[in-house]
Amino acid sequence: MKLNKQIIKILVSSVKATHEHELGCGECFDEIHEFAEMELLGKSPAKAKPLVKEHLEKCGECREEYKALLKAMENLEVYQ
Repeated sequence: MKLNKQIIKILVSSVKATHEHELGCGECFDEIHEFAEMELLGKSPAKAKPLVKEHLEKCGECREEYKALLKAMENLEVYQ
């Protein structure tokens, strides 16, 4: 693969966007049920779990899992 200016800019942006403490997909998956529950209860999951929020913003696969979980949980009687 030939590196051009656009690819280099994307790589540099990706490196700049990383942080020392980040969640991987497995760690995020372990916490998304709590994140979803907080959202459904009207709490602020982004404040309580900023690393989960950050991971969901960056990872499309985990974000889709979260959306599916949230939709399923919305149908539970306890959250209605």
